[in-house]
Amino acid sequence: MKIQLIRNAALWLEYGGVSFLVDPMLSEKEANPPIPNTANPRNNPLVPLPGPVQQWLTPDAVLVTHLHRDHWDGAAVSLLPHELPVLCQDGDGETFAEQGFEHVSVIGNNEGMNFQNVTLMRTGGRHGIGEIGELMGKVSGFVFRAEGEPVLYVAGDTIWCDEVKQALDEHKPEVIVVNGGGAQFLTGGHITMNEQDIVDLCNYSPAASVIAVHMEAINHCLVTREQLTARLEQEGLLDRVKIPGDGEWC
Repeated sequence: MKIQLIRNAALWLEYGGVSFLVDPMLSEKEANPPIPNTANPRNNPLVPLPGPVQQWLTPDAVLVTHLHRDHWDGAAVSLLPHELPVLCQDGDGETFAEQGFEHVSVIGNNEGMNFQNVTLMRTGGRHGIGEIGELMGKVSGFVFRAEGEPVLYVAGDTIWCDEVKQALDEHKPEVIVVNGGGAQFLTGGHITMNEQDIVDLCNYSPAASVIAVHMEAINHCLVTREQLTARLEQEGLLDRVKIPGDGEWC
């Protein structure tokens, strides 16, 4: 297994002989307006892609955890070939079809699918709590399994919650990709994992290796790589958590 962090939550995953492009946000730097109702009103993405976009346009499949623009943007719609297989959560398939994608597969609740000998299972999550969490809508994570590969859990946009605990208990992943950054609006709590959430996840699943992404690319993500590194070092967890830079391979 090889994972490249492209930027934000966008990953290039090579797993079981299959290449997956996960949550592509392919816009040029500052091409989109800020996320509204946030304390840092800068245009998004805050940083450029770490290389020419063409290198990420021909995966075997595209996997989208949910339809928020920092995971699936207009540039992805226009640049990716529409004959590519697209894998998504229940409720999002119609949008991809309307955008012209010809081969859309929906992975429903508590369901799995096999794609070229890679098994994928959907997991739940909470994109915040209370009213903010309700407004943010449905999100998903996905667990990957293939012969000769570690069990991989891409948690998606979620905070530390019972749904994540359930996924850890059920699937016992060996590698976990978490969306950090502690994204937050001016009101309500954080909507992606912050430092404490990642510490709690590490303590709950002590045998797993963790990769923390989704930082320093969107205006409402307030936890930096430096801050997360300092907290993990304080907790004695830095040897278990990889915090890649944009373009870096794990």
